[in-house]
Amino acid sequence: MDEHLGYEKSERSDIDQKIISMYAKGMTTRQISETIEDIYGFETSESFISDVTDKILPQIEDWQNRPLDEVYPILYIDAIHYSVRDNGVIRKLAAYVILGINSEGRKEVLTITIGDNESAKYWLSVLNELKNRGVKDILIIYADGLTGIKEAISAAFPKTEYQRCIVHQVRNTLKYVPDKDRKAFAADLKTIYQAADEAKALAALERVTEKWTPKYPNSMKRWNDNWDAISPIFKFSSAVRKVIYTTNAIESLNSTYRKLNRQRSIFPIDTALLKALYLATFEATKKWTITIRDWAQVYGELSIMYEGRLPE
Repeated sequence: MDEHLGYEKSERSDIDQKIISMYAKGMTTRQISETIEDIYGFETSESFISDVTDKILPQIEDWQNRPLDEVYPILYIDAIHYSVRDNGVIRKLAAYVILGINSEGRKEVLTITIGDNESAKYWLSVLNELKNRGVKDILIIYADGLTGIKEAISAAFPKTEYQRCIVHQVRNTLKYVPDKDRKAFAADLKTIYQAADEAKALAALERVTEKWTPKYPNSMKRWNDNWDAISPIFKFSSAVRKVIYTTNAIESLNSTYRKLNRQRSIFPIDTALLKALYLATFEATKKWTITIRDWAQVYGELSIMYEGRLPE
């Protein structure tokens, strides 16, 4: 029986749009079904809600395959984890969001991929997909220590600089530090990543390591082991560093994605997760109409540091 029989054709697209809009805000099919009944007074099954939201799958596919710019000065890669039911078993899957800052200083989500096995091979396929969509050069890729990412960047974009995410670096260091020491430790870490140049940063790293290692033996290991991927940022002015390493761009997007986690503890299938992520992305990016702060200065410094690689 056609579940649309309860209302006129003219209302059909209107209600479909409302269903898609509610789904984009993170509501479950059950919550949407109950809301439709409250507002319009007729029942809709959860499978009907799913059918309506499935209509956006071709749009998602087009969006995933759209041509991209040839050059992106900065790319951020971040992961958010979700629980998805797979043949009756609940699995943790990571949604990897790739956010670009284009040459005009505007934010743009390039793609979202869902995977559960990070590796150099996986990341190489993701980066090759960007190349196949027209990307020829990326100046800096900013990411946490994703397994295999460094090797994949070297293979796909040999001239691209890999920069470890300072925010994650600090968070990971302080994760196992008790409250009584956290504030003092955080202040000491700031002397490293806010140092005027790399030599001063290395001196600060040595001081902080000597001070805290006796009490927290492995706390500074990541800083020392990953210095080659932490240090690229020190060649920039503090204004530019702030733009690059304060990940406001991706953090605000992540808060939208985390709402999905709060509203749905488990996604029934990975397609449901994909639909919810893309709809949340479309919703969030509607507001992205202005260039990021101090972009002229950032672009000027990037043009000098990476001579000849940015559009004039």
